[in-house]
Amino acid sequence: MKLFDRATQGTTTLSVGDEALIYVCGITPYDSAHLGHAFTFLTYDLLRRRLEDTGTRVRMARNITDVDEPMYTKAAELGVHYLELAQTESAEFSHSMRTLNFIDPEVEPRPSEHIAAIVDSVQQLKKRGHTYEIDGDIYYDVSTFPEYGEISGYSERLMAEFSSLRGGDPQRVGKRHTLRLIQQASDPLQ
Repeated sequence: MKLFDRATQGTTTLSVGDEALIYVCGITPYDSAHLGHAFTFLTYDLLRRRLEDTGTRVRMARNITDVDEPMYTKAAELGVHYLELAQTESAEFSHSMRTLNFIDPEVEPRPSEHIAAIVDSVQQLKKRGHTYEIDGDIYYDVSTFPEYGEISGYSERLMAEFSSLRGGDPQRVGKRHTLRLIQQASDPLQ
């Protein structure tokens, strides 16, 4: 099977053994699913089906982001607990995906079920100098990861635009501009 490789801007042969593990970033279930969701999951459903057709066993994980600002905002607006909203919208999303004949993932991890592990991971990143803080919010410091952004091939402007569209806050006062910091770290004259 050949796939387009964003990093090389060309096709690459996908070579897998008897089993393939696929992780798909899932939804933040604060509202109804839409065609954008269907498009994303169609891509992975087709990949899964093709791999299974070649005899590969596929195990897929698709997370449900039930701990996030949009969840809290929408739940408050509706007067319900955010986990109740997540449960209702997740069930509707799963129903929609099954109606479209998508194969269910084997697992759907939710951040709400792994808070202790998340806190531990953040503490480890903090200890290693990979975070910074703004008004109590902790951010991953991408300047400590020189390859950040390479695989996408996107410009800093486009990455910031996508971040804004997907719930990020790249324009927040105090927020570090990712690629500029990386360039400065690699070029001491800047």
